[in-house]
Formats: sequence, structure tokens, C-alpha cells
Amino acid sequence: MQQGDLRTQVLVVGGGLAGLTLSAALGRVGIETVVVDRESREVRTDPRFDGRTTAISLGSRRVLEMAGVWDHVADEAEPILDIRIADDNAPLFLHFDHQEVGDEPFGHIVDNRVLRERQQALLDRLDSVTHLAPAQVEGLDRQAGGIVAALADGRTVRADLVVGADGRTSFVRQSAGIEVVRWSYQQTALVFCMAHALPHNGLAVEHFMPSGPFAVLPMRDGADGAHRSSVVWSERTAAAPGFLALPEAAFNAELQTRVGEYLGDVRLLGERFAYPLGVQHANAYVSARLALVGEAAHAIHPIAGQGLNLGLRDIAALVEILLERARLGLDLGDGAALALYERRRRLDNLLMLAVTDGLNRLFSNAVPPVRLARDVGLGLVGRLPPVKRFFMRQAMGTAGRLPAAISGR
Repeated sequence: MQQGDLRTQVLVVGGGLAGLTLSAALGRVGIETVVVDRESREVRTDPRFDGRTTAISLGSRRVLEMAGVWDHVADEAEPILDIRIADDNAPLFLHFDHQEVGDEPFGHIVDNRVLRERQQALLDRLDSVTHLAPAQVEGLDRQAGGIVAALADGRTVRADLVVGADGRTSFVRQSAGIEVVRWSYQQTALVFCMAHALPHNGLAVEHFMPSGPFAVLPMRDGADGAHRSSVVWSERTAAAPGFLALPEAAFNAELQTRVGEYLGDVRLLGERFAYPLGVQHANAYVSARLALVGEAAHAIHPIAGQGLNLGLRDIAALVEILLERARLGLDLGDGAALALYERRRRLDNLLMLAVTDGLNRLFSNAVPPVRLARDVGLGLVGRLPPVKRFFMRQAMGTAGRLPAAISGR
């Protein structure tokens, strides 16, 4: 090895929310990890880099607790106590109250910038994690005894396992020749923060409209005491540029129309961001000494706020498997272990992809018979407590076969 080259157990490529959480989780259990991020820390935490917030479900909160992240963001996280689901202008709506399934909130809303800042600070305190940013992997040589990653600055990183946490255009996935299935919804998410006159009281609203779902997510009050919420406004891609270009007063008027009166007067806070919406799913999550997590493996519609939550479940499952092998002194890049990871995660991710895709197609239209059927369905769910509790547990991320970090084992 040349001076400056690195040797580690796990190489994580990608310094987004998933990559930093995975690195923190591995580092906390003593697995030596190098995480490579092509963006600098300053770029990642600039308010103009990402205008989104993340809905952290109860199950995902437990993953962040396992990774040591949650204690550092809890003071900035707003609990979701109630969820209201409404269909366009129909008088019926579905209401979920967290007290119907326990004492814990459904989840929390956290600003992505705050989450990144706290993750980076945590990694700095973990001796077993090396955070390279900015840095870029330009080549991956996967051999029988390990992997060798060539960095753009001439250094190399040797590891037992490489994990791709580098998003939809994943270099790691492409280097392994793993293909994806993808399609576009011809929808764009307009994302921004808004201020409102009345408190939200922990209520999250998902309002289905013909152009796409319109979500209002409760945030912590601002430093000036302003009541705040995050908005994810799905709009037809052809119409989105027009809304982005509206003067602020006109935009606020459109926003008020969609939000309604339950929050009083509303107004835009800060910048507007736009993200194209589509689905992507990798044909495989693993290859020789390689695994994919988060959007490198799967990307779904944000209709239920489950995108990062699925990635955190990937992380919990992978860390559980790697920790068991590390305790026994076994090879972390073993093919059988990686195959086990894929088996544990693929069905869960495919089911959520199918559900979110179906919901978006079902609700993003105004065909009268379809509208009638879905409104009847919402009414029935509200009147059947066992079914209602099932959907609430799904929203909390505590249903199905769960990794140990989520189930509490």
C-alpha cells in the first residue's frame, strides 16, 4: 500500500442520509468503516442543497437510536400525533390517532439539513469511521479476498465489503452491471417550508388530488416562534414550472387554496425546490462483495413518506448480519451472508413499491366510479378498528418481519 492508502472492513460509497446512518451504525459496533462522499460537508449542509424534510417512522427512529443519531436530532424532531387522509373534495376522510395503537407517535419530521449536520458531527467522534468528503470512487476491483477502490485523488481503499449508498444513479450498482427497472409518473414534487397562523398540533395531512398527493407535515416552530410545516406538493410535470415561477403573493394564494383554513393564513418560507417523481428498482441488491442500500437499490413515490424509511430498514438488516459475522470473526463479504440480506429485504421493498405505486395511480385521477370506490374504501377502513390499526402500524414501520434494531430483540 502507498502512503495515504486506506485499509478497512467496510467501504460505504455515498454520504447522503442513508450512507451516513449506515456508517454510524457500523462504527458504533466497532466495525471499521470508510465512507466516501463526492460532495463536501459544506455543500451537503447548505440550505440550498436540499429543501426536503424526512418523515422518520417509529421503526426508523429505533434504527437511528441504534446508530447513535437520534439523541442528536431529537431536539429538532416534531412528533406526528395524528394523520388525516382526504380524497380531493370528498366529505369523508380517514383519521389516525396514535393513541389507538399505543403511547408512541407515528413518527417525527426532521429537516434533512439538520439530520446531515448531526450525522457528520457524530462520525467525527467515532474512531472506527473515516469520513472522506469530498472524495470520489472512480474504480472498483472486486476480488476473491476483498475489494480495492480507486479514488479520484490517487489513493486506494481496501475493504472486505463495499456498500452502495450512492443514490439512484449509483456508481457502485453500475460497476457491478446490475440493471434496474424504472418508470416516471410524469409528476414533480414541489417541496418547501411554510408558516401558518395556527398551530398544527402534530397533525400530518395527506390530501389526494387529481394532479397528485398534497402533503402537509408538522415541523418544529421556528426560532422566531412561527408555526411551521413542510409541504410536499405533487403536481403534473408540465404544470410544475408555472407554479415555481409564480410571484410569492400569487404562490401563497395557490397554497392557501390547497391547504384550506385549518391552519389559518399560510405563506411560503424560504425557497421552493422541485424533484421529478418516479420508481426505480434494482434487479439485484447484492453481487460479489457488494451490497446496495436505500435508493441505490430502490426508489419509490413519496406518497406515504416511506422512501428513507425503507432504506433505514435495509441498514438495520445489513448491520444485524454484519455484526453477527464480525462477532464470530467471519468474512463480512461472504456471499451467503449477502444473499441472506437480499432475501430479508427484497420482498418488503417490493411490497411497499407496489402499494405506493397503486395508491398514486388510484388517487391521482378524477374518474367518478374510481372516486366513489376509493371514498367508500376510506370510509370502511375508518369503521373497521382491526384494519385501521393494521394501517397505522404500517405507517409506524412496526409491522411485518423486523430487523432486531426495530423489533427491540
